[in-house]
Amino acid sequence: MVSFLESLLRLTRFGNLLIIGLAQYFTAYFLADAHILSDLQLFLLTTSTIFIAAGGYIINDYYDIKIDYINKPDRVVIGKAIPRRFAILFHTVLSLSGTAIGFYLGWRIGVINFLSAFLLWWYSNNLKRLPFVGNFSIGFLTGLSIFIVALLYTSDASLIVVYSLFAFFMTLVREVIKDMEDLKGDITFGCKTLPIVWGFRKTKQFLYLVILLFAVAVILADLIYKVLPGVYLSIFLFAPLLWLVVRLYNADTVRDFNRLSSFCKMIMLFGILSMALL
Repeated sequence: MVSFLESLLRLTRFGNLLIIGLAQYFTAYFLADAHILSDLQLFLLTTSTIFIAAGGYIINDYYDIKIDYINKPDRVVIGKAIPRRFAILFHTVLSLSGTAIGFYLGWRIGVINFLSAFLLWWYSNNLKRLPFVGNFSIGFLTGLSIFIVALLYTSDASLIVVYSLFAFFMTLVREVIKDMEDLKGDITFGCKTLPIVWGFRKTKQFLYLVILLFAVAVILADLIYKVLPGVYLSIFLFAPLLWLVVRLYNADTVRDFNRLSSFCKMIMLFGILSMALL
């Protein structure tokens, strides 16, 4: 039973789900002035988002079993500790529950949750094997998970938009880096990700451009909205981004790209925590 539970937590990326929940609660409290301890709607919104995300992780692993046996054989749980039929059932229950909770909160949130669940299925079944489209889809959904909080509240959503863009850009960078990490398995099964179509050199150049656009967007947003002190941006965002570029330039092994992927997640966590400084 313990093994099954551990496998289920690994399958649904429990740590990532906690970050999603933390991001939405921080957004509501620090950017929308919500009374989070007594707000049932916020709890339901976060629950629905986590359900949709968990369902997405499950269906992604379901379709990627053969690829994962090449790229990450030790992390495969579907077909081992968790039967394939149970995985599909759990994905369906989570996705439908998340969509139903969304419609309970309002038709706009319901539609967003439904389309998000559909896009996650489409991504797992097809889009992730295409150059850039899959990366953009996951980046868009990550940014949307922040922006959707604004639909619950009538306060100024400008800061929420800024953080949504931050989540989008960092997720986009991380997803492309993960494609570089998973190159071997993706090639074996005919995927057409950016590293396969362009090669590492052009893919890295693309990432440099994305990071530059991200940095410029942050600077412009800070000038317009006075989001964060310049010292904080320099220490906790621009310095890590510079380190990321340097390490990316020298990266050429699976281990290198895995570390960069983890570092992107740390930058995203710093971004979430920065909301407390506003």
